[in-house]
Amino acid sequence: MRSIATLSLLVFFLLWFPEIVSSQAVTAFDPIKEDISNKLPPLAALMDSAIANNPYIRFRDLQIIVNNCKLKSNEVDWTRNIGFSADVRYGNFYNYSQNTVGGIEPPAVATNRAETKWGGAIYFKFPVYDLINRKNQLKMAGIEVEQAENMAEVQRNEVRQLVIRQYNELVLKQRLLRVKSKFFETSKASMMLVEKEFINGVIPLTEYTRLSEAANRTESDYEVTRMDFLTAYLILEEITGMDFHLTNEISGSNEGN
Repeated sequence: MRSIATLSLLVFFLLWFPEIVSSQAVTAFDPIKEDISNKLPPLAALMDSAIANNPYIRFRDLQIIVNNCKLKSNEVDWTRNIGFSADVRYGNFYNYSQNTVGGIEPPAVATNRAETKWGGAIYFKFPVYDLINRKNQLKMAGIEVEQAENMAEVQRNEVRQLVIRQYNELVLKQRLLRVKSKFFETSKASMMLVEKEFINGVIPLTEYTRLSEAANRTESDYEVTRMDFLTAYLILEEITGMDFHLTNEISGSNEGN
């Protein structure tokens, strides 16, 4: 009974508090020490996800459906020239007749009776234009379907190429971030020594100023590279429609501080 209660409680949290469960799936990641390519899904999975979430591809797929419907409509368009008509009538019908035989005019005969009458007809109508142009219409509709399919495939290829470029861009930005991080750490250590030497009067103010400006440029380069890496990461998430759940060090400051 205890295990059943525990399972019920787990199901309750899964249904009503999915954010609590999903937060456990977040992976801690340090871009300075770890390789992001080992943390991301395979490239093929990224491309498949991007294709599934791309609105232009969905539009192209819908266009294929529309063009296929047009083709089927053109294929049965000839049936509009064939039809059947029918009518039913009910009422009092009056008949009047008078025959003349040998110059003698007999009295007129008039009858009145209730009757139900019906009739039907089948008609065929084939305009010359439709007969001549039917083949061209079907060919044009088929070409439109093929065009839509080709455009959808072109769009898929473009999305695949976009994912490949962005994936490699992200990997490159991380490698640059690692390099700039090493320079930044070295610069910080050097500035600590420079400050001590300046305080002790070993180096003049001009030299201290020059070294300080160089250290500031190194830090600035590091911050720009870190933001470039973060931007590439977020763009890849946006393209693929996926959340990689890699945490704080990506957007945080350098852990070596």
